[in-house]
Amino acid sequence: MKEQQKCPSCGSNNLYPDTRRGELVCKKCGSIVKERIVDPRQEWREFNFEQMESRRRVGSPLTSTRHDKGLSTTIGTRSDIQNLPLSQRRKYYRMNKWQGRISTAIERNLKFALSDLRRTSSILKLSRIVEEGSAHIYEKAARKGLVRGRSMESVVAGAIYASCRSHNVPRTLGEISAAFGLDKKEIGKTYRFICRQLGMRILPTSPMDYVYRFSSELNLNPETTTKAVEILKSALKKEITSGKGPMGIAAAALYVAALLTGQKRTQREVADVAGVTEVTIRNRYKELLEELGLEDNIKEIKDKREANVE
Repeated sequence: MKEQQKCPSCGSNNLYPDTRRGELVCKKCGSIVKERIVDPRQEWREFNFEQMESRRRVGSPLTSTRHDKGLSTTIGTRSDIQNLPLSQRRKYYRMNKWQGRISTAIERNLKFALSDLRRTSSILKLSRIVEEGSAHIYEKAARKGLVRGRSMESVVAGAIYASCRSHNVPRTLGEISAAFGLDKKEIGKTYRFICRQLGMRILPTSPMDYVYRFSSELNLNPETTTKAVEILKSALKKEITSGKGPMGIAAAALYVAALLTGQKRTQREVADVAGVTEVTIRNRYKELLEELGLEDNIKEIKDKREANVE
């Protein structure tokens, strides 16, 4: 930087960067050669509030989960203005009020919708990347006018479901509808509408996305989970899963694997965890046994158990 630039006032190349002020200064005459320079050095670590105040050189990162991307400031918080004279206090209150009023209809909509989105993401325990993706999808939908004529909650729910599907995060429509208190059909309809209007191509979910989660909720051991994954891989190769609900297939594979490894779970337990009916479990269970040739293995295990009981 010193070799490439010279002071325009005195022609000296004896320059030094003032990283605290973000300026390039001439040592000879004191002229400011350049402003707002970037400090490429490593950011200081901070361990308490005092170090944060003295060491931090940058603000918070941009985020799509806030209507202003996290860049706006608050005018006159209560702790700042409580010791000021009454006339100045009124001035700050008035400025704060107008700061909230000077915004477009889309910004006001985003402010309320993204607040609801953050709350629901916390309830569903979604990762940061899924939450950011949901906010980005909702903002695109709002700016394209897709929220008109629909409830804000249903569009937020559809955006969350679309983001979960995009990032292969196993969340069902039932879980999202329970978090919002909306009907599953309404969320599904809004989700399909958003994807169609925004040109989003989302692949169907795979049973593999749900196996580990269902296994954890059923308290199955790693051996059973591995067996269920093997069953699903065989089913995918033979295209048994084609046209069937992924949650039902995943639940049935875990049910079969639990029988084979001696860690039996009832159909009712598996159905409750997967959010499907017992009839679905039974139908998928019979299909897996017939297509994969596991009937003899199950029969042999049942005979051994009956012999041990006797």
